[in-house]
Amino acid sequence: MTQLALGPLMIDIAGTVLTDLDRQRLSHPLVGGIILFTRNYANPEQLVQLTADIHELRTPALLIAVDHEGGRVQRFREGFTHLPSMATLGKLWDDHPEAALNAANQVGYVLAAELRSRGVDYSFTPVLDLDYGPSRVIGDRAFHRQPEAVVALAGALATGLRQAGMGSCGKHFPGHGYVVPDSHVALPVDDRSLEAMQEDLIPSVD
Repeated sequence: MTQLALGPLMIDIAGTVLTDLDRQRLSHPLVGGIILFTRNYANPEQLVQLTADIHELRTPALLIAVDHEGGRVQRFREGFTHLPSMATLGKLWDDHPEAALNAANQVGYVLAAELRSRGVDYSFTPVLDLDYGPSRVIGDRAFHRQPEAVVALAGALATGLRQAGMGSCGKHFPGHGYVVPDSHVALPVDDRSLEAMQEDLIPSVD
């Protein structure tokens, strides 16, 4: 095990096991973590072995992260609970706010507990964008159109994450929900004034 300070870069790997090249790249001093994708997952047992192998590479151990939100953005499915989209919690909020908060807390707990038990340290969640409707990439990943609902539900989900031993990482900033293009393949431009964007900033500040 190599003693290296963790660097600022988070990189990925191609497969379900570490290759010699993967080990070499992950041991570079500029690397501080790895993000896993669906291509890196076969089953829970394989994931446990992969994360153990990654953690053994360095001291301090590399941070292992994943985009695992629920709904259509859930990298690991077979052997994991199928979590609802955040918009499902938002719809529940409209009729039963307390039930929605409880459900968000439970979703956060299950999400974190299942990942942590398989050696994953961190999930990039919750989504804090407001649901304006036309975004090609956000859609039902957002809790709600109203910032107050997003703040409450995201807070409840983050509490559930913490209760299961995981931090939270709010995204996306400064608000991807308004623009139409998918930032993975295009450069979104929000042409609103700063004043008009104030609602989008509320969940990120609170």
